[in-house]
Amino acid sequence: MHVQEWLETVPAVSIYALVGLVIGLESLGIPLPGEIVLVSAALLSSQHGGINPVILGICATVGAVVGDSIGYAIGRKGGRPLLAWLGNKFPRHFGEGHIATAERSFEKWGMWAVFFGRFVALLRIFAGPLAGVLRMPYWKFLIANVLGGIIWAGGTTAVIYYVGVVAESWLKRFSYLGLVAAALIGLASMLVIKRKAKKVTAEREAAEREAAEPEAVPAAD
Repeated sequence: MHVQEWLETVPAVSIYALVGLVIGLESLGIPLPGEIVLVSAALLSSQHGGINPVILGICATVGAVVGDSIGYAIGRKGGRPLLAWLGNKFPRHFGEGHIATAERSFEKWGMWAVFFGRFVALLRIFAGPLAGVLRMPYWKFLIANVLGGIIWAGGTTAVIYYVGVVAESWLKRFSYLGLVAAALIGLASMLVIKRKAKKVTAEREAAEREAAEPEAVPAAD
C-alpha cells in the first residue's frame, strides 16, 4: 500500500505520534524511512483538515532532537564496542567503511557534521551515536542537533505542506513524485557514502599491507 494511503487509514491524532516515533527511532540509530513518512504526512496534512502542519512539524522536530540525544547517550556509554557490535549486526549500514567515512566527516567538520548530517539519509542514523562515541562535548552536539532538527523537520513540513496546498489539483501526482524524489535523494546519498566508504576501506587495506611487508634489508658489501 502507498505510504500516504496507509496514513489516511490512521486516526489524525495518531499521525503526530507516528511521525515523531519513526523519526526519533531513525535518529537514534535504527534504519527507518523517516524522511518518506514525514513527506507523506506533510502532504496528507495539506488535504486533511484534522492534521495541523504546525503540530506535525513540532512533533517531527521533537522526535529528531530527542532521538539524536538518546543516540548520543548510547554511543557515549557504549563506545567503540557498540560500533563493532552494530557493524556485525547491520554491516550494510554500520560497516567499517561507513563508520570510517562518518568519522572523517566528524573530524573535519565537528558539530557541523551533526547539523548537515540531518539532511543526508544515512548520516541521520550515524550522527547521534557517533558523536557520543567520539566524545563530542554535549553542548556543541545539542546546538547542532536542535538547529538541524528544526530546519530539517520543520522546513520539510512547511515546504511540502504549502506546495501541496498550492498544487491541490495535482496533489496525488505530486505525492507520488515527492516520494520518488525523497527515495532518489536518499539513494543518491547512500551511494555517495558507500563509494567514499569503499575508498577509505581500500586505502586502509593498502596501508595495512604496506605496513605488514618486511622492510628490505640492504645487502652487505
